[in-house]
Amino acid sequence: MRLALDEAAEAVRGGDVPVGAVVLAPDGTTVLAAGHNEREAGGDPTAHAEVLALRRAAAVLGRWRLAGCTLVVTLEPCTMCAGAIQQSRVDRLVYGARDDKAGAAGSLWDLVRDRRLNHRPEVIEGVLAEECAGLLTEFFRGR
Repeated sequence: MRLALDEAAEAVRGGDVPVGAVVLAPDGTTVLAAGHNEREAGGDPTAHAEVLALRRAAAVLGRWRLAGCTLVVTLEPCTMCAGAIQQSRVDRLVYGARDDKAGAAGSLWDLVRDRRLNHRPEVIEGVLAEECAGLLTEFFRGR
C-alpha cells in the first residue's frame, strides 16, 4: 500500500485526484505495474489508477488474464474499475479508503463479489485506510 500511496502523490503533482494503484505478481511481492490517476493529464475519463495499472500489468505479462495477481489501490474502486478488476481476473483486491459515494467493492455497490458474475476476487479493505483517506481529504480541502 505504501507504493500505491507514492503513486497517489504523483497524481497530485499532475493535478489529479490522489489515487494510486499497484499490481503484484502471483508471488505477492514482485511489482508488475503501477499507476495513478491521469485523467487531467491525458484528458481521458478512463485513466483511473486501477485501469492504468491493470493495462500495464497485462502488457508486462503479455496476456489480459491476471490470474494470481493482486491489485492494491488507495481508494475503493468505482464501478468502471470494479468491472475492469472482474474482467482481468485478478485474484485479490486490496484497498485503503472506502468510497461511500461511488465505491463498487463493498460500500455503495459490490460489483466485484456479485454472485451473478463468473469471477469474484478476494477483497481486503481498510489497509492504511486513514492515511489513504487523509490524502484525499487534504487534496479536496485545497480545492
